[in-house]
Amino acid sequence: MMTVRQQSPLHPRNRHRERYDMAALCEAYPPLDGFIINSPAGQATINFSDPQAVLTLNQALLKFHYAIQSWPLPPAFLCPPVPGRADYIHYLADLLAQEPQTLGTSILDIGCGANLIYPLIGQYEYGWRFTGSEINELAVNAANKIIAANPGLNRKIRLRRQKNPQAIFRGIIHKGEYFHATLCNPPFHRSAEIAQAGSQRKQRNLGLDVNAQLNFGGQPQELWCDGGESGFITRMIAESIGFARQCGWFTTLVSRKENLPALYTHLKRANVREVKTVAMAQGQKQSRFIAWRF
Repeated sequence: MMTVRQQSPLHPRNRHRERYDMAALCEAYPPLDGFIINSPAGQATINFSDPQAVLTLNQALLKFHYAIQSWPLPPAFLCPPVPGRADYIHYLADLLAQEPQTLGTSILDIGCGANLIYPLIGQYEYGWRFTGSEINELAVNAANKIIAANPGLNRKIRLRRQKNPQAIFRGIIHKGEYFHATLCNPPFHRSAEIAQAGSQRKQRNLGLDVNAQLNFGGQPQELWCDGGESGFITRMIAESIGFARQCGWFTTLVSRKENLPALYTHLKRANVREVKTVAMAQGQKQSRFIAWRF
């Protein structure tokens, strides 16, 4: 097993390595100006415990850095932190750059969500073409609205509904198709109860009332599944065997490093040819994704 470690907090190509330029963001997206406050040090910032402020900041970041003119994310869906999502894209690009150069790189995003964050960043930074799969019909409809609201995205991003809740690649990867890589941010929790407890803990940490609705809280399919993160990725590994010839690299985030040993065991049993673990860091948060190929 190979682990690629990075010392820098964010990838060198990540556009969010420095402090947010709030003045530039407000100029690009004026609604953000209504949420600007001063930090104790006198610097312009927002109240990160305010869901609407966080959503508006993300809209400004996407417009200023990635030319996304409209990002109509509906309430109660996951509002992702843009810098960390961009890191996954950049490290995946490094992985693909080790292979012979090919035109028309095609990426499959498993569980693209209503926010479409990985395709939005990846198509802008690297010109990749994306297929996004999603099990939640409301999320598919919301993602399609983002595509429709931004001219040109319909030539770079397409969506497919996963109608089988037990499947990951089956029904999504069609006969004769080839993807240079897949990516995924799998559900984290093992049950709805554990996910709810995690959301309430997050609310307390942010100083919110336990009954407050977090628009970055996420839908059930975004937060939990049977077996949690480990169970989902284990099923992904098993199913990837059947698509070994149709994908260059299979990749997925692994939030809990304690899940890695068991996942390595499953990968060995699947007779994969190569496994890499790419470590990432956003501030004090450590994260990683694993990649395998046959």
